[in-house]
Amino acid sequence: MTEANTPPDFPRWQALTTAELAALPEESVAVMALGAIEQHGAHLPLSTDLDIAEGLLAAALARLPAGFPLVQLPALAVGASDEHLAFPGTLSLPPELAIATLEAHGEAVARAGFQRLVWLNAHGGNKAVMDLAALRLRRRHGLLVVKVHYMRMPLPEGLPEATLPAEERRHGLHGGALETALMRHLAPEKVRLAYLDHPISRGQAMADESQLLGPEGEAAFAWLAEDLHPGGVVGNAPLGTAALGERLVAHYAERIARILQETRAMRLERIHGGP
Repeated sequence: MTEANTPPDFPRWQALTTAELAALPEESVAVMALGAIEQHGAHLPLSTDLDIAEGLLAAALARLPAGFPLVQLPALAVGASDEHLAFPGTLSLPPELAIATLEAHGEAVARAGFQRLVWLNAHGGNKAVMDLAALRLRRRHGLLVVKVHYMRMPLPEGLPEATLPAEERRHGLHGGALETALMRHLAPEKVRLAYLDHPISRGQAMADESQLLGPEGEAAFAWLAEDLHPGGVVGNAPLGTAALGERLVAHYAERIARILQETRAMRLERIHGGP
């Protein structure tokens, strides 16, 4: 797929020399994909979140104008995945270490003279540690850290209810139609189609009882993957077609590319009281 080929205009941090890095424009944006290595049932690989983060970033970069001032940091493959530790294969950084790891990367970015850092995240468990690390980097180094979670982005306008029902949008939190569709487009060779299933989330059962309390929403409780379903995944994976994945990747990539452009254009004095 063309989206998997990173445009040559956007250098990778680790491929540059110190002098080349220092010569990048002052308004350059440093971007880093954040994923996880964790269980995603029998149909998706442990690398699912990492594959999605890197795939969406590549697709977004393909939509930027040539010469856009940007440098790619190495992706963070292992994230904070405590909720999946009951399942073989999951790798997880303790929250304190995950925060420190993100801080260390951000500190290096600031020390190299960059003022703008974008984290593109594809794993829900990373949200809390990103919030804390970003705040510390802002306070200690004056770094603008933009936290992008594709899972929080709106879905494409006009997406038919039958394609991705509201019930699935709310309860297919892990290994469901959304992640399956993205993987079937970005890395189809990694999806075990024979194992596509539709495990029902405990959250969906609670919603049927008209309770306000649930795993997500206005009164959310902390959950482990096995709390939602003994198999650790929930959602209607068979709905996650490659066609849906192609549409989602194009949609998310357009928004991510726009965020990168807005990050570059941000007047930094605006975020600390300037005119």
